[in-house]
Parts: sequence; C-alpha cells; structure tokens
Amino acid sequence: MSNRTKMILLAIGAVLLVLIYIFIGITGNWDYILPRRATRVLAIVMTGAVIALSTIIFQTITNNRILTTSLIGLDSLYLLIQTFIIFVYGSTSITALDKNLNFFIAIGFMIAFALFLFNVLFKKGRNIYLLLLIGLIFGTFFQSLSSFMQVLIDPNEFFIVQNKMFASFNNVDTDLLYLSIGILFITCLYLAKYVKYLDVLSLGKEHAINLGLDYDHIVKRLMIVIAILVSVATALVGPIMFLGILVANVAKEMFKTYRHTYLIPASILISIIALVGGQLVVDRIFTFSTTLSVIINFIGGTYFLYLILKENKTW
Repeated sequence: MSNRTKMILLAIGAVLLVLIYIFIGITGNWDYILPRRATRVLAIVMTGAVIALSTIIFQTITNNRILTTSLIGLDSLYLLIQTFIIFVYGSTSITALDKNLNFFIAIGFMIAFALFLFNVLFKKGRNIYLLLLIGLIFGTFFQSLSSFMQVLIDPNEFFIVQNKMFASFNNVDTDLLYLSIGILFITCLYLAKYVKYLDVLSLGKEHAINLGLDYDHIVKRLMIVIAILVSVATALVGPIMFLGILVANVAKEMFKTYRHTYLIPASILISIIALVGGQLVVDRIFTFSTTLSVIINFIGGTYFLYLILKENKTW
C-alpha cells in the first residue's frame, strides 16, 4: 500500500470518527447539542494537531524517537501554576475563577520559562541534550513544589487542582478556543518557512551543518515555536503526556519514511483519530467515569515502554 493511499485512509477515518462523534445519539434540542459537540470536536482536533506537530518537530531536532515535549517541563510548570493559584489565592479568587485570566497567566509563564531556558543555553553554545537534562530537572522541581502545596491546601480545594491534572474537553470555553486557534494560526504561519529544513535536520547536527544550514538559528526558532504550541494546548485543555510520543511513532511505523510532508499530516490525523475515538469510548462506554487523558496516558505509557525495550534490543 502506497503512502498516499495510507494518508487517504487516515483522512477518511478521522472524518468518519468526527461525524460519528457529532451526530451519534442526538435526541432533543439539536440547536443546543450540536454547537456544544462541535466546540468539543474543534478543541479535540486542534489539541491533537498541535501535540502531534510539536512532537514530530521535537523528535526531529533531537533525532530521538522516544523523547517528548513534556521533557522540557512545561506540563509540570502548568500544574505548578494552577496549584500555586489555589494555594495562595484560593479557589474563589478571580485568578482561579476567570478562565481568560487563568489562561493568559498559564501561557505567559510557560512561554517565558521556555524562552529563558532556550536563550540561556543557546547563548552559551550548549547542545540540545543539555536543554533536555535541565528541562527534566526543572520539571521534577516543579512537580515537587506542586506536591508540597497540594498536601497543605484544603481537601476541597485539592479536588479543583486535581481536575487540572488531567486534560478535559467537556467544558472548553468557546472564547478561549477561538483565541487559541488565532494564536496557533499565527505561530504556524511563522513555522511554515522552517518546515522545509526538517528533512535535513533529521540527518543530525553534523550533516545539517555540512549541508549549509544555520543549525543553532533554526533549532532555536523551532524550539520557541514548540514552546508556544505546547503552552497553548496545555493551558486550554490540560496536560496529555504520552499522546505525542504515541502518534509520532505510530506515524513513523506506518509510513517508514523521513519525509515530513508525510509524517506531519499523518501524525496529526492519527492524533485526531486517537482523541476522537478515545472521547467516544469515555462518553459511550465509561459514561464519563474516567477522563480521556487517563486512557491516552495508559496506552501511550505502555507503548513508551515497548519502544524503550525495542531500542535497547536493537542496540
């Protein structure tokens, strides 16, 4: 089966799942139900596309299939921000209740942290692996601070923090969704001029430099784009740790190519299929007794262990 045929089948599968999700079991007021489901599907599609895109770019830069954007520490920082707001100001404060304010605070801190991390490292000419190591250390530090504050806060307020720990598409704010789409659209326009370098970057730093690329310049800008993409998606719906590594590697296994003209759209379509299909399972089988991120993280975590064992065996 050709790569083009596989892409068409993935697109058909994604469209069918989206239509099934929107129209299945509709009874009652269509004017109320359809807009709510359409908003939820739009959030799912946008989040899936952003996570898939950022992970493919991140793995290309690092030249490693088992790394994910959560290693930078942005997911842990998001949880720390939400815990800190509840711990200091309480769940009834305007910072916690106002979704717009909370959204901008989360995005602002995550992007500022990423820019600080990238600027400090790239100014000193350090390599990408030091960035990952420092990101991992910061992520662990943020998790420790979050756990410390969660132990001290009121148990009733802890439930509010707990809801922030898992991605949820059930109560996505429409205004924030459209704002996120606008931010991501501008970011992707900026990204467009660097996409053509990804095939060369996948060859490794030495080969990319030998072929004439300004490696540090391009990688720094791609990392900034990744930070914005991940920050917006996380602030909108919450963290989904293992989705990126799952869909990126499934796309690479399916297409057996390093051409990003296939890998990027394939990973986006697989991500949409995984999220929409998973949300259908949560809605229809588990009847909202669990969250989608729990299912995705379980499957993705299992697949992550499989990849580690597979790479170790290959080595």
